[in-house]
Amino acid sequence: MLAWLEQFLVRYPELALFLVIAGGYWIGSFKVGMFSLGPVTGALFAGLFVGQFAHVPVSGMTKSFLFLLFLFGIGYSVGPQFMQALKRDGLGPILLAVVVAITGLTASILVAKVLQLDPGFAAGLMSGAMTQSAAMGTATDAINALPLPEADRALFVAHIAVADAVCYIFGYAGVILFCTVIAPALLKVDLRTEALELEQALGMKRATPGLASAWRKFELRAYRLAENSPLAGLAVPAAEARVPEHRLFIQRLRQGERIFEAASDTTLRAGDVIAISGPREAMVELVGPRADEIEDRELLDLPVLAADVLVMSPKVGDRTLADLSAEEWTRGLYLRAVNRGGQELPIAGNLALQRGDQLRLVGPEPVVQKAAATIGAIIAPNPTIDFIVLGLAIFLGGVVGVLLTFSVGGIKISLSTSVGTLLAGLLVGHLRTRYPLFGRIPDGAIALMTSLGLAAFVGLTGIHAGPIFLSALKEAGFGLLLGGIVVTLAPQIVGLAFGHFALRMNPILMLGALTGAQTVTAAMAAIQERSGSPVAVLGYTPAYPIANILLTTWGTIMVAVIAS
Repeated sequence: MLAWLEQFLVRYPELALFLVIAGGYWIGSFKVGMFSLGPVTGALFAGLFVGQFAHVPVSGMTKSFLFLLFLFGIGYSVGPQFMQALKRDGLGPILLAVVVAITGLTASILVAKVLQLDPGFAAGLMSGAMTQSAAMGTATDAINALPLPEADRALFVAHIAVADAVCYIFGYAGVILFCTVIAPALLKVDLRTEALELEQALGMKRATPGLASAWRKFELRAYRLAENSPLAGLAVPAAEARVPEHRLFIQRLRQGERIFEAASDTTLRAGDVIAISGPREAMVELVGPRADEIEDRELLDLPVLAADVLVMSPKVGDRTLADLSAEEWTRGLYLRAVNRGGQELPIAGNLALQRGDQLRLVGPEPVVQKAAATIGAIIAPNPTIDFIVLGLAIFLGGVVGVLLTFSVGGIKISLSTSVGTLLAGLLVGHLRTRYPLFGRIPDGAIALMTSLGLAAFVGLTGIHAGPIFLSALKEAGFGLLLGGIVVTLAPQIVGLAFGHFALRMNPILMLGALTGAQTVTAAMAAIQERSGSPVAVLGYTPAYPIANILLTTWGTIMVAVIAS
């Protein structure tokens, strides 16, 4: 039976790949606390296992195709945040990400030199210890471009997977441990206290209603104004201003048999039935405890729209929510979520929006439509993919990557098709914030390109390395694991010192940036759990796209330096 299965996998390598993908996602689904291998590293281990069991042939073109799709997808998704981060936002987290990335590269080179690792082991050491699986792809491209016999190049490529598998586990768990336990102890701070103080500085309120909570809630109810109502005789703006700490709006009212929209010159009278939007507990405070709630279907038949809006206008970018909430066009508008770079941000008065942010808006349809036109554009579901832009961008990015070379310390380095494709994705992703109809690719398609593309590529790398995994592991020895620990912790220690003494960053934002600088999202989630607050994501989001680009590029540089 086993012999038949081995022959079957060798004969049908495409089916072996799907088996590895399924096994990788299964392995990656197991969690111990905040730690899990994830589907990509799971696919690596599944590929190593299948590769040891059967010598499955691996197509180099298939690997390149999958990896280029992944790189374009990741560039496309982080493009808006990457460009905005370079312009102004999150300067501290960006500088921290650069320092951490450069420290990680330097430590990787030094450890590889001390251990006398070949280019494959050296690149895998860096990609695993820095938890950047995408660097395996750029390192593979760089190795395949070396003027060496094909057998040596194939061996070095296999060594990448071996070293990555050895170093990844501590690379992932080490960042979680450092940022949640070691760093707070070194800083002598309490995460919950620091998070609470940062929330207050941002204008967030936990238990009491305020701007952050009022923008998130939306209810529409009808009340009849009694003879002694405090609202009787007031104009609509004056009535709404009676509860300034809440976003309460009188949308419509009924006077006798007539229903009409509330305007600034409308005066409320006893006996009127008013339709109010906002938090229910604040409505009672506005109309009085003795007001009668009315079930008036005709009055409450107000078209309400919930829409995702892309921030494009420079008049909105860089402005805080508190500032924008005072604009006339936000009257009757409610904000339910702010998404930046795939992460939901905490809604707070001092949170500044950026071009490329996605807002979830709710309110009367005309209000939402007007606000969307002011902010940018509604992101309408579109199942079609602009394959013309997709194909040309990858092709042209690859051409630029091949033609563009530069020297580092006397070493001539080509940008490579991988980095060129990544930069093409960044450019297209940035352009869609200015021209939303250009290069449209649905989020689901991008998710498939980034998740399946990388998992399949890494799985194929594991299959290729499987036959020599045990012998290569013996060759690398225990020193590879210790070297990986050094490469993981050195950037965190240097980054912590730089952020605390040079940048004087807030501890919560600094720890969030450290997790983004080594692209360990689970570590950011662990900080949120220990601090009891989501605010660490504000440090994570500017650092993550910068680190993604730099650490991916380091695969090329590692090979060039070690092979020289």
